[in-house]
Amino acid sequence: MIVRSFKEARETSRRITADNWESIRLALGDDELGFSFHITTMYAKTTTSMHYKNHIELVYCISGEGELFDVVAGRSYPIAPGTLYILDKNDPHRVTAESDLVIACVFRPALQGREVHDADGAYPLLSAAEAAHSVSR
Repeated sequence: MIVRSFKEARETSRRITADNWESIRLALGDDELGFSFHITTMYAKTTTSMHYKNHIELVYCISGEGELFDVVAGRSYPIAPGTLYILDKNDPHRVTAESDLVIACVFRPALQGREVHDADGAYPLLSAAEAAHSVSR
């Protein structure tokens, strides 16, 4: 059994920050679950371009409002509490947060912990050993 609190995890290296967001990574690859689970806050009035080439992501909006833009289809979707979206085809996308957007995210395969978006908006596919030696940006 694994038990963690958001509050405690936020005070550890499980809190990752970037210019547009912060992510509290509650379950990671070393938990050996096959997926990782994060609570991410996308900061108000920001837009983040992403293209998870190595991962499938499921996102559930807890609070806040924003917009999801599907780059391939050229279509926008509103994001509000209760909205779920799944990037099941490694979909390139953009998220614009109108207010702080708090989302629960599941990644498969699991993130190892220190990943941040690369120039393409993807997370690298790291092994546990590589993650142990990576440097937070």
